[in-house]
Amino acid sequence: MPSVTQSPSPFEIVDFHSHFVGPSFAPTTLASAPPAQRPFWEGVNRRLTDPEALLDSIETDGVAARVISAPLEFLREPDGTLAPDVLLRVNIAIAEIVRLEPGRLYGLATVDAYSGEAGARELLRAVEELGLSGVFIESAKGELLPDAPEARPTFAAAAALGVPILLHPVPDAQLGRRFKPYGRLGGRLMRGTINAAALVAILESGMLDEMPDLSIVATSLAMGGVLLAGGFGDAARFGKDAPNRRHLYIDITGLHPATVRAAVDVLGADHVLTGTDWPVVTEASLPARLQSVLGAAGLDDGEQRMVAGANARRLLDA
Repeated sequence: MPSVTQSPSPFEIVDFHSHFVGPSFAPTTLASAPPAQRPFWEGVNRRLTDPEALLDSIETDGVAARVISAPLEFLREPDGTLAPDVLLRVNIAIAEIVRLEPGRLYGLATVDAYSGEAGARELLRAVEELGLSGVFIESAKGELLPDAPEARPTFAAAAALGVPILLHPVPDAQLGRRFKPYGRLGGRLMRGTINAAALVAILESGMLDEMPDLSIVATSLAMGGVLLAGGFGDAARFGKDAPNRRHLYIDITGLHPATVRAAVDVLGADHVLTGTDWPVVTEASLPARLQSVLGAAGLDDGEQRMVAGANARRLLDA
């Protein structure tokens, strides 16, 4: 069936939260998928590895650009291990497709941020040699959160390079067992809890003061936990006029007006980004839906343009 290009959007959309691993990889997500979810994950895996699917999605979803990254959970073996060359290969694969579509694709380096200096070295290589525009970091690894000493070199390298960090939710074994009876909603709660914990660890660690050029993008899943914990309650530290606010961004995966409104109220419209989680989530009629969501959240035309794409372009220095 031929692809259908959507009608022009009233604003430029840059999807900061999209994923791709390249055709040389075989995603391992089916190993843990319940039987009822296997067809869904088979479709996700096809899109994750298909360059044409990625490029077609730019046209059919009505986006001007996608920022792509490769979550390690897509590539880990059932025992949690990774092949030694995965990080090198996946960053090369992302760089290769980005070079084919400058301005329409931006790549984030995937690194093991909890591996000490090794993570920092791979980030430096990916940015300086491969030309990638930022870094994908898992919210946790085992018991480690971003404030762990093992993670400091990677965060310091990102700050020194002036590139943004996408702080991505991850599964957690302990929470996974607790929330498993609650299905997909329980899975989202697990991921949101870890993403919020990672952001709280950063807020409370002093990293934002130590690394003045650090830029952190968390997902909307983190908002609830951080708000409930009072992480944004100190306006002098994290309000719209506070110095630390400039380090923090929220991508509005899920596209709900309440989430958008909360993010704008906390950080300001200039620190909120559009994200879809493609290809795990495929948004039909994205331009119309995004315009409806941003309007329902009470954003004016200028704020809508910032959230839709202008903020991402600025963050990427593009």
